[in-house]
Amino acid sequence: MTDTETKAGTYFEGQMLLAMPAMTDPRFERAVIYMCAHNDEGAMGLVINKTLDSIDFRELLGQLDIPAADSARDVTVHFGGPVENQRGFVLHSGEYRHSETLMVTDQVGLTATLDILRALAQGEGPERSILALGYAGWGAGQLDAEIHDNAWLSVPYDENLMFEVSDDDKWERAFNSIGVDLSVLSGTSGRA
Repeated sequence: MTDTETKAGTYFEGQMLLAMPAMTDPRFERAVIYMCAHNDEGAMGLVINKTLDSIDFRELLGQLDIPAADSARDVTVHFGGPVENQRGFVLHSGEYRHSETLMVTDQVGLTATLDILRALAQGEGPERSILALGYAGWGAGQLDAEIHDNAWLSVPYDENLMFEVSDDDKWERAFNSIGVDLSVLSGTSGRA
């Protein structure tokens, strides 16, 4: 048994979930979600390919009374999911570690404090990052049931896909990365 498997099944922490083409929830249509936590109590992830048009980084900093330096990075604000959509999360490369950082894997950390926003506002902080408002959450067994019902496909973490590929291309590129041709995917699961 690997460290991501238990008697209850496979856990997807540190992997990416892709919404299947038949996803009917508009919040998750064509979504790519990086899974930050998954255990028998539930799961939590961040949508990494849906940009929020309603706010930009400098506007967010202004609302939080965080001054932005001229060297501040141009950070895109993402829709992380429908839960607690006023709360910010930063997924980032593993070299940045703060006392409040949750290291999902050696390569990816999750920090949800104002300190990381202050660092980004000063042109500092992690080398690579995704800022998201809100998160996707599932109760105990809920994600497992959705995967069983063919709502999601799990793919291995890919640093380039997460941080370098444009948001508009992430979903299709993620499927292509595992050799899946979207034109032949079925929206229903089968039983033998």
